[in-house]
Amino acid sequence: MLRIGLLGCGRIGQVHARSLQALEGAQIVAVADAVPAAAQGLAATTGADIRAVDEILVAADVDAVIIGTPTDSHFDQIIGAAKHGKAIFCEKPVDMSVDNIHACMDAVNTAGVPFMTGFNRRFDPNFAALRSRIRAGDIGAVELVTITSRDPSPPPISYIERSGGLFRDMMIHDFDMARFLMGEEFIRLHAVGSALVDSEIGVAGDVDTAAVILTTASGRICQISNSRRASYGYDQRIEVHGADGMLRAENQLESTVEIATKAGFRRDPAQHFFLERYGAAYLAEMRAFVAAATGGASADPGIVDGLRAQIMADAATLSRERGQPVELAV
Repeated sequence: MLRIGLLGCGRIGQVHARSLQALEGAQIVAVADAVPAAAQGLAATTGADIRAVDEILVAADVDAVIIGTPTDSHFDQIIGAAKHGKAIFCEKPVDMSVDNIHACMDAVNTAGVPFMTGFNRRFDPNFAALRSRIRAGDIGAVELVTITSRDPSPPPISYIERSGGLFRDMMIHDFDMARFLMGEEFIRLHAVGSALVDSEIGVAGDVDTAAVILTTASGRICQISNSRRASYGYDQRIEVHGADGMLRAENQLESTVEIATKAGFRRDPAQHFFLERYGAAYLAEMRAFVAAATGGASADPGIVDGLRAQIMADAATLSRERGQPVELAV
């Protein structure tokens, strides 16, 4: 039985707790949160103890930690967990500083502990199947990847102000997905962005509407578009064009029912947000982490994937500010 300490009992911590409760071979033994009520609520539903973060990091009865705390706390928690030999699952971004991520990599490698970065979209059944068919050669050599990701509405300005910006907070998932699908590292990036949804987002120094073009050394292209607003629901689509054809993963709708009348054809809206859309992905992600932490599989995506996505997010931020392409270190 893998004994888990859950750091952070907010929305994402609750998601992971539900997934773990549905799995065999794992048990949440301790939870921690800066907000007592959040820790108490999750402790009540999981039967776990409430402890301080530092107590969980050194506890002999904790084999692994799930880090779902604010990003600025990740570094110390990763270093502490690695030092005490615990398997680590960390939500994205690993850290806002590339130098800090390198230091975390050194600590994890020295300790020899499994580390998984929380890029849950890799575990979405549709996206995973799409990648498998790419690798099987169904559409020949990949030439163009198109990723669309749009939230139903923007988060509060208080969140925007500490998020690190759209490229680091939102598009970082798409950067990882681009690498996941392309199978070749990107060497150049060009980003543009505007505050079209909420002018206050622009006042806070961020954008809410953005697009990025990525290219590889062989000339393959990926285009990503993000928006903080989609009136029709959570918009998550991928299209991959290859030499022999095209693969596409469409939005998940509230139902597959379609009605046709003299007014035309009508379908249900897209699922509202990430909790509904990626429920199966979160469960599969936790299953993969438990397998990695118990020695049954490699930890994938790992800390290197977290590093590469952060490098791309930083480059996109710089490219948008400068108004010109940025070279990516491979």
